[in-house]
Amino acid sequence: MDADPRRWWGLVIIALAQLMVVLDATIVNIALPSAQSDLGISDGDRQWVITAYTLAFGGLLLLGGRIADLVGRKRTFVIGLVGFAAASALGGAATTSGMLFGARALQGVFAAVLAPSALSLLTTTFTDPKERGKAFGIYGALAGSGSAIGFIVGGLLTEYLDWRWCLYVNVPIAVVAVIGALALLHDSPGHPGARLDVPGVLLGCGGLVAIVYGFAEAEPRGWTDPMVLTLFAAGVVLLAAFVWWQTRAPVPLLPLHIIKDRSRAGCFLTMALAVIGMFGLFLFMTYYLQVILDYSPVMTGLAFLPLTAAIITGSTQIAARLLDHVAPRLLMAPGALLAAVGMVLLTRLTVHSSYAADILPALILMGLGMGLIFMPVFATATAGVAPQDSGVTSATVNTSQQVGGSIGTALLNTIATTSSTAYITAHLTDPAQRALVTKEGIVHGYTVAIWWAAAIMLLAGLIAALMVTAKPSKHGAPQEAPVPESVA
Repeated sequence: MDADPRRWWGLVIIALAQLMVVLDATIVNIALPSAQSDLGISDGDRQWVITAYTLAFGGLLLLGGRIADLVGRKRTFVIGLVGFAAASALGGAATTSGMLFGARALQGVFAAVLAPSALSLLTTTFTDPKERGKAFGIYGALAGSGSAIGFIVGGLLTEYLDWRWCLYVNVPIAVVAVIGALALLHDSPGHPGARLDVPGVLLGCGGLVAIVYGFAEAEPRGWTDPMVLTLFAAGVVLLAAFVWWQTRAPVPLLPLHIIKDRSRAGCFLTMALAVIGMFGLFLFMTYYLQVILDYSPVMTGLAFLPLTAAIITGSTQIAARLLDHVAPRLLMAPGALLAAVGMVLLTRLTVHSSYAADILPALILMGLGMGLIFMPVFATATAGVAPQDSGVTSATVNTSQQVGGSIGTALLNTIATTSSTAYITAHLTDPAQRALVTKEGIVHGYTVAIWWAAAIMLLAGLIAALMVTAKPSKHGAPQEAPVPESVA
């Protein structure tokens, strides 16, 4: 019997929702200078426009995955879309920095409900290995390129309308996705007997917030400040308590058997580390192009187009075609190496660098590399999972992506800012040269942070090579977790 002929249209709806969620992590980047000026946000606080979203998103994704398993994926998908649209409208209408930060956090909350539902629906809709590879290739390309697409859309909206439209634009997208979901998507009912692990949410989310807040506060206070050290210590203790509680909770938020699988744990770690470098880099490149090279918002957005094209190529044309024939780590590890080489090229940036010679080759290498990482991670991490765990497994993939983004933005922003300040203090001997030395200092800070990003990307490749032992899907793998014969 033929599968549902409308499933590919269903994929379009799922992909549209995922694209909206992913690009919202970066669409406001290009709008940041305008929003910062409009609402009077300080340099130290501006990263919270990004981090409030990624932190709420990453911190609550596991809960979102459990809710999807509990009440049904289609229902949570629609609820997530409606809530996301409402939070976006609130952010667009923000009159103070606090209102904007709050709306961005609320967007993250609803994204945490929406994203795991989307990936679970994809996993249950495409079960044929050949179709599954193609569907995950498209999904992985969107997950990877959504951030770059956000820059282009953000640039156009900021330059020709207003920064607020970077948030308002989600409303019509969500309306189309809701109508499509109600018409095209199918799902089995949820498991109403299950319970939610509230202590797990508080411990896990609290630990992540403490660590990211610690990275953010290290910039104004210094790495050895008592408050910064206390935040890091509290984060580690809370996360340790979270792991301990998961072994004892009646219905754990993150069943530890999911991450005990070596390949799956390797995929989660690889994703988190790869995204740490990528998200921080997006922030620097946006400010570098606009502040140092004086690009307009639209020109800045267009400058990221080759990166988007390279991610899509790496994901759909290379990784998706090879995943049936080669082990996932043989795509992920070289992908991380390619991306790291691209980042190292960017460490040569100066105040007079040229886009074609110094930036473009790096963006292409990074894009191809990230495409080779994203697609195999999504496909390998969700393969062979029992149906009742598909929501929470999907959520864990997204969690690793968003937590990596939160930590990356806060950590690398802090490294860049402190390095810039130290450079300017050491080199500013002639007040007449203040403007030039300040620009040189800013670029120096970016290059120091990019070296760190490259090192973290290499670590991602090493983790993939050592931990992801799954075999090519054509050879019956990944099979570390047996595929269930019947729905539990």
